[in-house]
Amino acid sequence: MPLTLASLVQHSALKLSVRAGGSRLDTPVRWAHVSELADPVPYMEGGELLLITAMKVDAEDPQEMRRYVRRLAAAGVVGIGFAVGVNYEEVPQALVDAARAEDLPLLEVPRRTPFLAISKAVSAALAADQYRAVTAGFEAQRELTRAALASDGPAELLARLAAHVHGWAALYDASGSVVAAAPEWAARRAARLTPDVERLRERPAPASAVVGGAEDRVELQSLGTGRRARGALAVGTGAPLGTAERYAVHSAVALLTLTTERSRSLHEAESRLGAAVLRMLLAGQAEHARTVAGDLYGGLLDSPFRLVAAEPALPGTAQPQGLALLADTMESAAARSGEALLVVPEPGRLLVLAADGGAAVRACVGHAEALEARRGRDSTGPEPDELVVGMSGSADPSGVAAAYRQADQALAVARRRGRPMVEHEDLAAGSVLPLLADEAVRAFADGTLRALREHDEKGRGDLVASLQAWLSRHGQWDAAAADLGVHRHTLRYRMRRVEEILGRSLDDPDVRMELWLALKASAPAS
Repeated sequence: MPLTLASLVQHSALKLSVRAGGSRLDTPVRWAHVSELADPVPYMEGGELLLITAMKVDAEDPQEMRRYVRRLAAAGVVGIGFAVGVNYEEVPQALVDAARAEDLPLLEVPRRTPFLAISKAVSAALAADQYRAVTAGFEAQRELTRAALASDGPAELLARLAAHVHGWAALYDASGSVVAAAPEWAARRAARLTPDVERLRERPAPASAVVGGAEDRVELQSLGTGRRARGALAVGTGAPLGTAERYAVHSAVALLTLTTERSRSLHEAESRLGAAVLRMLLAGQAEHARTVAGDLYGGLLDSPFRLVAAEPALPGTAQPQGLALLADTMESAAARSGEALLVVPEPGRLLVLAADGGAAVRACVGHAEALEARRGRDSTGPEPDELVVGMSGSADPSGVAAAYRQADQALAVARRRGRPMVEHEDLAAGSVLPLLADEAVRAFADGTLRALREHDEKGRGDLVASLQAWLSRHGQWDAAAADLGVHRHTLRYRMRRVEEILGRSLDDPDVRMELWLALKASAPAS
């Protein structure tokens, strides 16, 4: 409980009496300061009880006292202690009137009470209050430590922290999603702070921020010892934190950071194990992979899954932040839904096995959609943290090698199309023609048809259009000639000229296929 003017007035040894400002005796006192300066304001910080005998001021001059008291009140002085029996036998009425006008507490100090006694009383009370705060802080630290070791983990820790600060607390993961909150109603309040948590995450850890609102005052603290935050803690209260409450918050940050870093070490070990499991699956050793995975990934391998392959959108990116963010997003979604997830980070690449139709797959699709929407708003090109993602079709442990090829093919198409993500099923369900948009295919088409185009440009016929009509009619002379509006003998002559110019026979099905693809690849986009 902080020291107040009322506490000093009630101190039996000091014998203080109230002459003005009796309604504000509950004001906390930060210190007791003796000054006989005519203007002590430059040496005040606010919160002091000023002790005076009026040696340098005319305490009986109403005008001077009004100026004097007004400046003290504006500087944050919480009260004046006036010693009687030194320069004045009683408190001058001008000073009393000025203090009443400003509603500033004025305490009469009897001659037998030295200022030193008041200073000692203030110092002792402040020290006792500080000791109580530190003791309460250590007790909170012990409680929070026990909670962190409990089976409920962060949930129990947050509940104890919320009780200590008389407010609420919430934990966020690296993606900015709420992992746990206490009390339960705080989860909705915490979710509204996600944009603030995301801004905090962009700053090197440790970082903090205060978010003020109509509802409460919220302090955000990042978690993690590395440059990139691994999570965040939010603490909401109705007023600024006191010493004991701040001890509790700092203890919670330390414990959650320790838990996060420990989880990070376990996560790295799991990643190495996951890489070994994935290699076994790719090698066709599904049963060995199940044995090695045990309970860690066993549930994932018992039902259909998808393989996700991701790379930075800008090749050669030194710090592929986007890959780490995608991994965090999918892991957080899987953790919230209780799904198993196999994440294998590789240099410049990320591979993930996720349950087909599960929360992690949906989170991956949502993440890619958000990237595409952001790119649509900003046409300057991909940012350093953007990615390209390829997702395989549904697979089981015996088909991981095929799923890997599917994800790789989808990723290559996503990069060619400038899309954040492509699913292999979209390729299988659609046309092969969009795949011809690659520059190498266009170059092949231009080289294949160049001689025919040069012939047509010299006014010697319309061989390219005739070839396209003949191929589209599967070599049916009458139908193709009708499409062109020429006699079939004219069309036969043109096809012989095509063979002569290209040096290839149209009877060869491979030649017909290559020419048809070349025509499609060089056709204007519809």
